[in-house]
Amino acid sequence: MKEIACSATAIFARSISGQIPTADRDLFYPAFGRAEEDELCRLFSKINVDALAARASELRQGIKCSVAPFEYDSAKRRSHMGGMNYHVEILFADNVVWLARIRRFNTKTPPQASRDYVLESEVATLLFLEQTTVPTPRVYGYALERDDNPVGVGYILMEKLAGKALDWPAADPNQRRKVMDQLADILIEIYKHPLPALGSLDTPGSSQIGGFAHESLLNMAGGRLQTCQPFHSAEQYRRSLLQLILDRILAQEMYAAQPVEAYLLHRFLVDLVPVLTPAASVEEKFYLKHDDDKGDHILVDESFNITGVIDWEWAHTAAPAEAFNSPVGLLPVAEFYAGKGTIGADEAVFAQVLKEGHDLLAQCVLNGRAQHLFAFCCGIDLSDWDGFLGLFQGLRDTCGVDADLSWEEWKEAALRRYKGDTRLQELLIRCEAGVGTVVVEDEEGGKSAPNEK
Repeated sequence: MKEIACSATAIFARSISGQIPTADRDLFYPAFGRAEEDELCRLFSKINVDALAARASELRQGIKCSVAPFEYDSAKRRSHMGGMNYHVEILFADNVVWLARIRRFNTKTPPQASRDYVLESEVATLLFLEQTTVPTPRVYGYALERDDNPVGVGYILMEKLAGKALDWPAADPNQRRKVMDQLADILIEIYKHPLPALGSLDTPGSSQIGGFAHESLLNMAGGRLQTCQPFHSAEQYRRSLLQLILDRILAQEMYAAQPVEAYLLHRFLVDLVPVLTPAASVEEKFYLKHDDDKGDHILVDESFNITGVIDWEWAHTAAPAEAFNSPVGLLPVAEFYAGKGTIGADEAVFAQVLKEGHDLLAQCVLNGRAQHLFAFCCGIDLSDWDGFLGLFQGLRDTCGVDADLSWEEWKEAALRRYKGDTRLQELLIRCEAGVGTVVVEDEEGGKSAPNEK
């Protein structure tokens, strides 16, 4: 789900500025390349190319096809894969080209049941979007990773769309405006197709909403897949998500290096839920939301016409305030991480474009900064400490809660505020035994719970 995964997108946005120290880069990139090549060679060895070609040919009534060679070429890696999937071209005798979308396998790969659930959800999402005017690749077939699948891996066979990934920073103002005009039309089209619950489409050919199709919200218990249930209010969903994170902190599954800071942060976010979540209406509707809208999910031609919106893995429904907020790709990265509470120049233009077609959606952008800050703080990677401090200060400033406190002052206040939280006390005792203690005086001059040094 966006909130837990959001820091991955955030780190990507900041990493383009080259924040890895030079000495580390000299070691990191060669090692990364070798590991990636080894990973893909193992993946290629599992794929039965003849079976993949035969299945594609069968789906086109026997038209012969060939599968592009599976080979690792670091110079072409961006054209073949992203962070989660590898793509190979299938060329038919009549020059039609499909793509086979295949999940990568590495140390972060979740169990097979999770992979299957996410793949079927992506297929269901693309089939749902085929009923709209949103430009997305057509799905021709798919298979899960099972014994009766002769290809050997799970895959989706889909249309290869023309165009290249949008490079937002390189676009000039006129090109950006042209893309925003089209993107506004896409969001207005999505608004015409509400869905009844918060979650992910999980059944191809149906508009049924199931649990969120995101590995961070899927769990295996007793050999069975457990999903994060569909929800019927944004407040219910956010509270459940934050409770899950708090549970994982206590179980030492998240934030092992900074458990107290992480617990206090997410306990505070629980208090902000009613502040940031509009009151639910009796007939609340939800809308499909791309989970990784940093810009390269949009394909454009040389004239900046949008030819497609791709990479719908992890897509989910969201309340309007989130579904129609400005895409992450429009955020002014430096200002956003500095905690600036106002929207950026591109967002302001996008809001104006939306207002011409749908004022409600424009308001989601104009009032969206607090929503973005909340989402980025939820599940954030605390190893980027400076980035976190800016975002967290911006969130408190924007919401008008604890806005005048530095991090150190806020932390002391939070320890006092939540001293009645028994799980926090358990965590503090555990940290005292393993790390040391810092004693904080409460407002009456007494001593509060210990904290990490």
